[in-house]
Amino acid sequence: MLLYLDCPCTSFPRSFARDFKETYRYPPPSTVYGLLLSLTGEADMQAHLGVKLAIGIIGDDPPISRIVRKQRHHKFSKNHLGTYPSSQFSKPNHHELLTDIQIAIDVSSSEEVTTVKLEERIAIALSTPSQITRFGGLSLGESWAMVNGVRAYRETDGAIRWLMKDNRGLIGLPVWINRETTQGTFQRFSWSEGGFSDDCWVKISAPTVPEPAKSTRAKRNKGKD
Repeated sequence: MLLYLDCPCTSFPRSFARDFKETYRYPPPSTVYGLLLSLTGEADMQAHLGVKLAIGIIGDDPPISRIVRKQRHHKFSKNHLGTYPSSQFSKPNHHELLTDIQIAIDVSSSEEVTTVKLEERIAIALSTPSQITRFGGLSLGESWAMVNGVRAYRETDGAIRWLMKDNRGLIGLPVWINRETTQGTFQRFSWSEGGFSDDCWVKISAPTVPEPAKSTRAKRNKGKD
């Protein structure tokens, strides 16, 4: 399933961005996956693990604009009890934005194990939206970055430059972000010079959590026994 998406203004803040909110130049797979879940009204991030996505840019790279924006900075504490006056906890910061971004998204549910695949749910959402239940606007990235629309790709939309997995590539993007720990899985990409290939597919999967290592003290006590 090949989709076309048009977003007038958005931002994909880098993981390490703090006061200066730098943005990734291209939409991360984790962000695109979240958008597709939102399109179908799915709130469970793990509902469609195993789906494969391919992301392409239509036209030139989206230009980056830098603005000054007032942002709130605070940590929750017992002293303030949820009260954070703007005069004390807001300050201007630089923020990078991407404008006029057009992307192509290819979706494959061949390796999903769920009964109703994400590809099928997207088809239902586009053909008969009255059959799905969702809330809020459809955004690419942060909640304010609402898209103009999503539909099936047409050849008249323009040529697609596909991102391809490449361990030596210069484009690093997050594939999965853990909401609890904010840690993630990243993948390096480069541009596919020969058009679409199997290396363009990115499988969405949650990383396995390693078992906690046994303490040295416990090993010593076991040796004494």
